[in-house]
Amino acid sequence: MAITEERGDGMTAELPSLAERVSLREQVANALRAAMISGQLEPGVVYSAPALAGTFGVSATPVREAMLDLAKEGLVEVVRNKGFRVTELSESDLDQFTEIRALIEIPIVAGLARTAPREQLEALRPTAEAIVVAARARDLIAYVEADQAFHLGLLALSGNRHLVDVVSDLRNRSRLYGLPSLADAGTLSGSAEEHLELLDKLVAGDAEAVERLMRAHLTHVRSSWAEGGGGGGAVEVGGVGD
Repeated sequence: MAITEERGDGMTAELPSLAERVSLREQVANALRAAMISGQLEPGVVYSAPALAGTFGVSATPVREAMLDLAKEGLVEVVRNKGFRVTELSESDLDQFTEIRALIEIPIVAGLARTAPREQLEALRPTAEAIVVAARARDLIAYVEADQAFHLGLLALSGNRHLVDVVSDLRNRSRLYGLPSLADAGTLSGSAEEHLELLDKLVAGDAEAVERLMRAHLTHVRSSWAEGGGGGGAVEVGGVGD
């Protein structure tokens, strides 16, 4: 069941309800991430822990703890004596994220076309299909969760868990901005289907085609960021470079 948060400008936004998770702190953190993904918690806006706690029906302590966890991920900033501000991204941030990801992901994923067992690649197909289903249903939370699972699962086939951690951090810092506007523009489903195209090229062992797809769509991701929200609100969406 959704809950309502009153913002400083007098407007309200419905936040997602807490799901069953390992701990209350993790429940709150996941719910806050979901609210950021959906745009219900907005970049640049300061939110207080007590106010959010009231909407969740919990004490302020797990909310503060969750916000501090999100601060370590770069998703929010601590504002002394006020609360937490959802992090905004600059054009320079977006360019740097794209550059780092291109350096890491293009050669690693292209290499998987030569080294990854076909059965391990095919095991990712249901997740790729789930991205498409979520995009068509405009379920942004399910979309991001499936997209994250697909790409990190793909990179995990490299056997380098530290690489997966680095990319996970980059994705967490960039994936929360502008997604609703891109869904509204009707571009989400087409991008989602490109995950299946990438998987088909990997299964076929076509490393050159995989590299071309990755390079083209990382460029497309950066363009989508700019179109989705300009210099402080753009997002990476589910092209194969995502």
